[in-house]
Amino acid sequence: MSGALGILFGGRARRRWIHLVLGGALAMPYVLVGSVILGPLTGADDLFSSLPLQLGSFAVGLPLAAVTSLFPPTRALESAAVRALCGVDADALAQGPARTRAERGRTAAWFTLHLGLGGIVSGMSLAVPPFAATLLVLPLLAPLRDNPLALPPALDHTWVLALAPVAGLALPAALAGCAAACEALLARSAPALLGPTPADRLAAAEAGAADLAVRNRLARELRDSVGHALSAVALQASAARRVLGTDPDFLREALAAIEETTRRTVGELDAVLGVLREGDAPGTAPAPTLAADLDGLLRRTRAGGRRVAASVDTGPAELPALVSREAYRIVQEGLGNALRHAGEPVRLRIAATGGDLEITVENRLGTRTAPRPGGGHGLRGIADRVRLLGGASHAGASGDTWRLHVRLPLKGSP
Repeated sequence: MSGALGILFGGRARRRWIHLVLGGALAMPYVLVGSVILGPLTGADDLFSSLPLQLGSFAVGLPLAAVTSLFPPTRALESAAVRALCGVDADALAQGPARTRAERGRTAAWFTLHLGLGGIVSGMSLAVPPFAATLLVLPLLAPLRDNPLALPPALDHTWVLALAPVAGLALPAALAGCAAACEALLARSAPALLGPTPADRLAAAEAGAADLAVRNRLARELRDSVGHALSAVALQASAARRVLGTDPDFLREALAAIEETTRRTVGELDAVLGVLREGDAPGTAPAPTLAADLDGLLRRTRAGGRRVAASVDTGPAELPALVSREAYRIVQEGLGNALRHAGEPVRLRIAATGGDLEITVENRLGTRTAPRPGGGHGLRGIADRVRLLGGASHAGASGDTWRLHVRLPLKGSP
């Protein structure tokens, strides 16, 4: 019983009833225009004194409502009302205005259905309550039959007077049931008539994929720049602490490397965060490249006390800009892994062979630390960069050596 009362008079039912009443309110101007059109045709002076003429005005006004609903913003406004009052999932409704002919046609069908059902329920909501109240007190009005306000003869029978209160109680429930049925029909029809088209869903999927790609790119850039810098600074600070008071030259070199690393990282962080702003802010630091920044990367890595043997068999300045930038990040991540987990020495080889740029980082396997929560994304980031450039990568242990090998095409890269 409580479930049935909730369906008819609960919070959602009341909100949906308001949605129907709004439809009836929107229908009123069209009904008035319909009465202006229908009046000269029927010769009636007062259309609202006759129920058939009122229904005729309503029927004439609905096609006019369908025509005016062809304006593109109608779909967005109706979708907002359905989401707020009918409880329809927002993902099932289109967000923007109707643009194509099919979208406008479906919006016109929805608008006509909303105003039609809303007008009917609104009219019933105005007429049923006073009529139900009259039926409830009808037995008390029986003594007035000799009065100028006497009841119609049909209501003067004893059995009619006895059943009138029952009918008075049943009418509000019937009205609530009718309103619930009409709104259920609207809620079921909303996704079909106001929902996104396949083109809308495709556009939303493409926008989501583009947003995910930007987020993944930002995550790679932040991890590669900031993560590597923090690892390098931690190693350099540890080396400086060990030689404190015994090797002032190395101490000065380590502190200078820490200063340079943090300064560069702030610039790189500003460049990455510029992507999140409303357009790239002018003056942000450019992304590092293999041609311009490899020597500094090696110097800062060695300042932490690691022995790094580097062999470069190609001119980094001759590399395409995109390949040079991504290659720098790959080398940075490879050296960062060696700083965090590996033993010495670390061997780096960069060579251009057969139209490809090959990067190899090898190091002796050391005592690997326990993986930190949320870590372990470095090799995945390398694989993502390599895949986007159409290359190939492999990383793994071979005996007591860890080897990272990457091949990037120099021509035809996206």
